[in-house]
Amino acid sequence: MGPRLLAPGIALSALLADTVGFHGVALWLVLLALPVAAAASFTGISDALDGGGALRGVTASLALVLIVLGSAAREAAPRGGAVPALAISAVVAALLCYALPAVVWLLEPLRLARPRRGSPTPRASRA
Repeated sequence: MGPRLLAPGIALSALLADTVGFHGVALWLVLLALPVAAAASFTGISDALDGGGALRGVTASLALVLIVLGSAAREAAPRGGAVPALAISAVVAALLCYALPAVVWLLEPLRLARPRRGSPTPRASRA
């Protein structure tokens, strides 16, 4: 469970550091998030190959791509200038990707409680 929660935690810390104005710290946090996000992606893909759900592997891999994109945009920005909007948007999108399996897990009981179409509904006996 380590890399699965550590990667979004570091990405959230980088976003908070950008919000406060510590852009140098945010740059290093995003760079630190890269190998941790790769580990989370590998863990999710291996779980999917073992027969588990593929959602976590797909979203972790997409989050890894977004963190790499945000890191590249952040590194290409001039020093002392504003942080590119692409860098911040990529980290926010990566956090949304990490949150998607939790949202699906929370909404799963609603999907199971809904009756399926075409199946007969049980009726009370007239006895």
